[in-house]
Order: sequence, then C-alpha cells, then structure tokens
Amino acid sequence: MPSTTPDIPVPDLTGKLAVVTGGSDGVGLGLATRLAAAGAEVVLPVRNPRKGEAAAAKIRDRAPGAVVSLRELDLSSLDSVAALADRLTEEGRPVHILVNNAGVMTPPDRQTTKDGFELQFGTNHLGHFALVARLLPLLRAGSARVTSQISVAANQHAINWADLQWERRYNGNHAYSQSKIAFGLFGLELERRSRAGGWGVTSNLSHPGVTPTNLLAARPEVGRGRDTAKARFIRALAARGILFGRVESALLPALYAATSPGAAGGRLYGPSGFQHLSGPPAEQKLYSRLRGADDAARIWTASEELTSLQFPAAESSSVR
Repeated sequence: MPSTTPDIPVPDLTGKLAVVTGGSDGVGLGLATRLAAAGAEVVLPVRNPRKGEAAAAKIRDRAPGAVVSLRELDLSSLDSVAALADRLTEEGRPVHILVNNAGVMTPPDRQTTKDGFELQFGTNHLGHFALVARLLPLLRAGSARVTSQISVAANQHAINWADLQWERRYNGNHAYSQSKIAFGLFGLELERRSRAGGWGVTSNLSHPGVTPTNLLAARPEVGRGRDTAKARFIRALAARGILFGRVESALLPALYAATSPGAAGGRLYGPSGFQHLSGPPAEQKLYSRLRGADDAARIWTASEELTSLQFPAAESSSVR
C-alpha cells in the first residue's frame, strides 16, 4: 500500500503576489496551486502559452476563486527575461514570493541558449540570476522571500571553472550538477548580500528529493525522444509509495521554504525521509559544494559578467 502523502500548513497569503517559474506542470504546478489556494495572487511565467492556459485552468479548478495569470518567459533567453521584468515593473506590483523552480535536465548532446550559454547552466542558473537581478526593486518593495529550487545533483560533481560552458568536453550529468551548484551558491550569496545591503529580501534553497516529473521524461526540444530508463524506474516506485516521492510531497520543501514563518534565509529545505529522497520537509545540512563563500562570490561575479547585469554594490567585507 502506498504511504500517506505528508502535508504542511500554509499561512494566509491573501494580498500577496507570488511568481512561480516552471509552474505549468509537475512540482511547479502543484506549488502554484497551493499558493493560490492560500490566497496569493499567482503569476505563471511560461514559455508555452497553450500549456500555461491549461495549467491556469487546473489551478482554478483545484482552488476555486484562485487569481492566476500568465506572462511570457523563456529562461534560455536573456531578452525574454528582460521583457518579463519590464512588464512586471510597468505593472508596479511588489513581489512577495518568488519561487525559481523551472529547469531543464541532461540533454543527451550539448545545446546552447539563445545567448550561447550551455543550455542547463544558461537556463537553470543564469536565466534565474538575471530574473532576480531585474526584479530586485519589486522584490525589495515586497520584502520578498526568494526560494530557489536546486536538486540532489547539487551534492554531486563540481563546477567546471575552467570551462563553464562545457565547450571542450560535454557531460550532461556533470553539467546539470554544475547548474544546480551554481544556482544554490547564488541563492546563498543573495541572502548574504541582502543582509549586507539592507535589501530586505530573504533568500533560501529547497529541493524536491526525487519524484517522477517531466525533467527526465521525453523532451524532443532537448533531444530526448522518449522517457529515460531512470524516469520509468522512478515513476514505477513512486506509484507504489516506495523510496521516491510524488508531486504532492515533492512540492512541500519549496512550499515550506517560501511561506513558513519557521523557514529562514540562507538555509536548505528538503525531504526528511531516507537519503532525503522523499518525506515531510525539513531543514537539511548544506551540501558540501554549497558551503564555500568564496565560491559563491566567484559564481556571482562570473554571472554578472556573463549576463551583463549588476546588483547593487555591497561592501565585500560585510558580505562575508
């Protein structure tokens, strides 16, 4: 018999504006639904408008009275990120919750973003880095909580500092880990710089454990014509409540990190079960690859250079 799906309470979010990337399916859709059900107005930035409309309809069906709207966003394009930020800035609403959830995983062959970055590094990390940079005034106005969704892969491999774009020797799994390590380091450095600069933004990390989402499913747009064997294995065990989580449980760490009064900045939240693959959300010890403040500052500087974007300056001595 499958185990009972855990759950957590969510505070009243009436009057809050929440932006969730990757909210058109899987964990992101479940997360957006929970935020809307708690009273938040939810903005879904999506690449595929038709898929986005279907997701919005599901949210309204599951959370009657939900206020949800779509905006266009392709995280693999810095121009698209800028266009979204410009639109939200024109609308002038403070952002109270930002969940950086979207991602792409392990294309079998090296691909690049519209700006020439390796696809996973450019989408998972640099796209979100640029989004936060451009939305910072709205995030500051909303005293926002920014939750960045990493992965158990951030506890594997390393950043390829000598070749961030994997131009010389591509390895999809290693490049995916790099993108999530970089993204995690960014989320932690954002918290440090917010504290040092008095930005009023709280930044933390979450990971969903392992669950059968579309990341490893057939994705023709990334060169994967059918589900991976790993995806089929995870799906089969998750359906039986064995080892791996379901979407309903996998969304809980990000939901907790983004909404709970007990969640703090600079922390990592993930499933508390065996090997942190599933189970109720709880704070976890930071992965070893995320503990270096020097690495965090280094990836921050590299990201500013690659995206041609800069956050407000902070005294380096106080950032540490």
